[in-house]
Amino acid sequence: MIPLPPLPQPPADELKIFQTTVSWGITDPERFHALLDEARQLVAPGYYLGDNLFTWCRNVSPLEDPHFVTAWQNNAINDSDEAILWRRYILACAAAHAIHLEGDFVECGVYAGTGVKTVIDYLGGPQFPKTFWGYDTFDYNPVEGHAFPGQAPGFFHAICERFQAYPQVRLIQGLLPDSFQQGAPQRIAYLHIDLNHAEAEIAVLNVLFDRVVPGGMIILDDYEWSGVYRAQKLAEDQWFQSRNYRVMPLPTGQGLVFKR
Repeated sequence: MIPLPPLPQPPADELKIFQTTVSWGITDPERFHALLDEARQLVAPGYYLGDNLFTWCRNVSPLEDPHFVTAWQNNAINDSDEAILWRRYILACAAAHAIHLEGDFVECGVYAGTGVKTVIDYLGGPQFPKTFWGYDTFDYNPVEGHAFPGQAPGFFHAICERFQAYPQVRLIQGLLPDSFQQGAPQRIAYLHIDLNHAEAEIAVLNVLFDRVVPGGMIILDDYEWSGVYRAQKLAEDQWFQSRNYRVMPLPTGQGLVFKR
């Protein structure tokens, strides 16, 4: 059994709060945030505000896990990384489950590697006991309208440098699913898919789903987001339905599947 980071017992009468101004799909940000600042004064303690979530009467568990907080803060390189605290904690908790299973870890859609590195640092850092495969085009974004800062020639090299002290990380550059031909695990305990494109995500599932071990976890980053991402939910619902699975929608915008 691999020991997990110790989880301290927080004071029963002390609740954490989280607030960021980073959210998406807002037509008038100034008025929106002014109204939410007013709303915060009207709710019970324990609120989370950011990444298109406003909740209250919550424990805000990510902030009560000091080892995760350290991994999250040390690896955040932009405002979005800081804002998606809850999404990152979903990954960390999924990884804490999957680390006890046979099989490697996989992320499809790595970008700058922050999600991968946060999970690894939370569960041992350079001593993380699993091979972690990361797939991305890195130097460009193949999805129209989704180019992220830094995606230009040389970006892949920079991300490889970021993981220089992590020999268990295997970064593979190329367009999925063809880049699986450069190497892919036969058994997978943890699969995180974040490609912002329905057809690409279905193509990944076609190759990797049967390799996920019983009890393995599949996290779909965009599943419960609407707008331009709704096509992913529609395609993935049909794909999983045909295999007698149901995706568990999360308020973070993610979808979760436990492999049988």
